[in-house]
Formats: sequence, structure tokens, C-alpha cells
Amino acid sequence: MPDTRLPTPPLPPTLAALRQRLDYTLELLGMRGKGLALLAGIVAILWLASGVYRVEPDEQGVVQRFGRWTDTTSAGLHYHLPWPMETIQLPKVTQIKQLKLANLYESGPPDAADPREKQMLTGDENIVEADCAVFWRIKDAGQFLFRANKPEEALRITAEGALREVISRTPIQAAMSNRRQQVAEEARGLIQQRLDAQQAGILITQVQLQRVDPPAAVIDAFNDVQRARADQERARNEAQAYSNDILPKARGEAERIRQEAEAYRSQVVNLAQGEAKRFDSVYQTYAQAKDVTAWRLYLESMDDMLKKASKVVIDGSGKSGAGVLPLLQLQDKPKAGKENR
Repeated sequence: MPDTRLPTPPLPPTLAALRQRLDYTLELLGMRGKGLALLAGIVAILWLASGVYRVEPDEQGVVQRFGRWTDTTSAGLHYHLPWPMETIQLPKVTQIKQLKLANLYESGPPDAADPREKQMLTGDENIVEADCAVFWRIKDAGQFLFRANKPEEALRITAEGALREVISRTPIQAAMSNRRQQVAEEARGLIQQRLDAQQAGILITQVQLQRVDPPAAVIDAFNDVQRARADQERARNEAQAYSNDILPKARGEAERIRQEAEAYRSQVVNLAQGEAKRFDSVYQTYAQAKDVTAWRLYLESMDDMLKKASKVVIDGSGKSGAGVLPLLQLQDKPKAGKENR
């Protein structure tokens, strides 16, 4: 019966030489006729071994099975089904990236952008222009690659909306001065909350509020208002300082006068009460011995009177002791001015 099989096409020179070398090697090893099987086994082993992959500490492994995301692996050695059944992506997840919201308005042509697009309404119904920088990194590589459509654009829109919402609850003066950090923290928390709800796989590390200013058309008038408020605050502080200085002094002076009046009142009352008690005691004595008490009172009165007298008249009849009284110095001493004359 004639052979009806088609002739085998000749191998290319390189493959023919490789096959001859393999046949020669197998013949030396006593395995002639098994070259193709051995070659197929080696290729199969290499194909299966190609599924081993390593994830670095700053990466996450995203496993795709026929293009569909099936698993996310952490750092270390892992295995996936060889190509073309499964493929692997290794995005960096520790790299911090920066997004500036100002670029949202500056990316287009200068004449195409509306200046009002970057204006925000504050809590006290003023208008400001606010720019901020958002620092972020990949939190879940699988979600970042497959859950969100254009995750960076979604981050930009979410950050702008969150910043507008926080600014709308904050007075303009607070947003421009003492509550800038608080506004940035509230915006960061709101952005993270909305990104988690979208399963964007993004972690917000920091939000920096870079500029919060009134619109350029009214910034001069706004600065005038701020200077007037500063002058008002300065005058109020000076008045408060003067009040803090004068009021304690006035209170101290009033307290001193009150204490002096209280002391004088106590002194007068005590003297009056002492005089009244002394009069009562004299009266009690007088009631018991009228003559003796009257004579004693007379003598005490004369004694007080004579102590103040400058001249004394002496009875010369001798009844008052004329031999003794002339020896006493009863005349006033001449004054020093008269002696010098």
C-alpha cells in the first residue's frame, strides 16, 4: 500500500542544529528517541515555574485572571497561574504623590477658564479663592486599578468638592488666619471618607491649605476693611488696658477711704462710749457722796484750768502760805526773742 502521508517540512538551520545537538547528547546518555518528550517536559517545567513572582516591600501584587482582577498580594514570594491564564502587576504603594488643586484651573488656556470657577463661598457669605495641595498614596492597588475609573481625576474632583464644603462652613476671617490647619484637617477627613465610599484605594496622608485670599478685584477694599478692624481691635485693647489700670487704683482708693472712715467711726464711737461710761461712774459716786464728789470735781477742774493759765494771782493775806509761795517761779519765762532785744 503506498504511503499517503505528507512529507515533513524541513526544519530551519538553527532548529536543525539544535535538534542534532540534542539527539547527540541523548545518544550519549542512552536516551535516543526521547528528545522531543524531554524537550517538552523542560518547556513545561519552565512554563510552570514562570508563575513564581516576588513582591517588594514597597509594592503590592495585583493578580489578573484572563484580564479580571482576582487577588491582591503583599510583600514576599507568591505564585500565580502561568501566562496567558494569569498576569501580575506590581504598582508602588509607598510612594507619596502630590495633587495641587490650583492646577485644576491653570491647566487650560488662560482665556478659556472662568475666574469664578475657583471662587468659594464662606460660612459668613463672603467669597474667597482657596488653593491646597493633597498628598496621597495607593492604599489598595486592586481597588486603585480596577474599582475607580481614572482614580487621579476622581481624587481631584473629590478634593475640590470637600474643600468647598469645609470652606462653606467656615467664616472668612477664621479660614484666613487661626483655623487654616483645622480647615485642612477637616478637608482631609472628608476626602478620605468619600474615597473609601468609592473604593478608590487611595490613602490621603496630608492636606496643606496654601492660599486663602479674597478675589483680586476686591482685595484692596478687603485689606482696607482688615486694617480698620485691626485699628478697632488696637483701640479696644488700649481702652481695656487703661480700664485694667485705672479701675484697680480707684477700687483701692475707695477701699482705703472706706477703711479710714470705718476706723474714724470706731474711734469716735469708742471715745463717746468711754466718756459716757466715765460720766456714769462719776454719777454713781456723786449719788453716794455728793459733797466729797463735788469738792473733788471742783479741784480737778481748777487743776486743769491752772495748768493752762499763764499768770497766777496769790492771796497776800498769808492764808495761802505766804512764806512758801513767793519762792516758786510763778512768772512766765521771757521769750527768747524778747531777751535778744
